[in-house]
Amino acid sequence: MAALISSASVFQLSLHGQEKALMIIDIQDFYFPGGSLPLDDPVAAAKNAGRLLDVFRQDSGLILFVRHEYSPGGNIHHLVAPRDNEMVITKTEVNVFKNSRVDSILKKHGVIELVLCGMQTHMCLEAAARAASDIGYSCTVIEDACATRALKYGDLTIPAREVHYSTLVSLRPYALIMSTDAYLKER
Repeated sequence: MAALISSASVFQLSLHGQEKALMIIDIQDFYFPGGSLPLDDPVAAAKNAGRLLDVFRQDSGLILFVRHEYSPGGNIHHLVAPRDNEMVITKTEVNVFKNSRVDSILKKHGVIELVLCGMQTHMCLEAAARAASDIGYSCTVIEDACATRALKYGDLTIPAREVHYSTLVSLRPYALIMSTDAYLKER
């Protein structure tokens, strides 16, 4: 089991001097088929997040797994499961930076750039990208390592694809938006 870090915990971290960190946000079982809030094609997004995870592990990069406190189905999905020595941040807010020690963790590790992926594009991923940018981090959102769902507004249903891409467009002032392949090619 990975080391769980509650947003209310007081803890010490060793300094590694990482300039870049991967933040995998809420890729949890309840978003997958059979879960209480299945998204549109979460498997493809999780597989791309897994590709990023593999590279960060190979490079000994800083990785933060974020999970929303939720039951049932609150476990991080097996396609991006953390290892015993990797950090898991448990949150109760949409924005992982709100009421947590995430900013201080990143600063202790010398992080200046965040690579973000996760679920849902229009909620927790978007909130993290905007907050991180507002605090001063350089952000890259990996567009095909995120997933969302269709939304309803009155009688109107907005398809998941439109929710996803409109969110990514709105994040352009806050983050560089790239595909997994493009990111891995340029790193």
